Amino acid sequence: MAAKQSKDQIILGIDPGTSVMGYGLIHVKGKELILLQYGVIHLKKYTSHELKLKKIFERVTSLLEDYHPDEVALEAPFYGKNVQSMLKLGRAQGVAMSAALAREIPITEYAPKKVKQSVTGNGNASKEQVAAMLQTLLKFNEIPKLLDATDALAVAVCHHFQKGSQQSGNKSWKSFIADNPGRVK
Repeated sequence: MAAKQSKDQIILGIDPGTSVMGYGLIHVKGKELILLQYGVIHLKKYTSHELKLKKIFERVTSLLEDYHPDEVALEAPFYGKNVQSMLKLGRAQGVAMSAALAREIPITEYAPKKVKQSVTGNGNASKEQVAAMLQTLLKFNEIPKLLDATDALAVAVCHHFQKGSQQSGNKSWKSFIADNPGRVK
């Protein structure tokens, strides 16, 4: 298991949505995180939910074919008051998962608070705080207008951090900072 962490690995992070779905890809080289790609899938223009699901499947499949990720990490939907919205979000997540499962790519889900905690050290961090921390960690210049893209990157980074903490015994953000002083300002 420890050998998997030390080799190069590509992780696709997905922030499911039915209007906008974020995605982010990172390349893990040892302890270095390299940003490969991030963006959003605009779904508002599609009128039927079925067509939105088809577009999610096609775009996620395209990302899988283009980047060949070793693992996929998704943000788990959180329960809101609108059951219909929750159902639609779950379907969007399921379609994204299906694209990865069809290629036998392992999938892991993370709660939104877990993602924020892992990336910023604060489970109640704002989307802007998460984006700013990612900008420092992954060294990109501009924060995108739609933070669904950085949310998806955060899921991928969270997955990397969680795998590292499970394998090395480092279970805290403080441990990460101590091990990687040059990566956090």
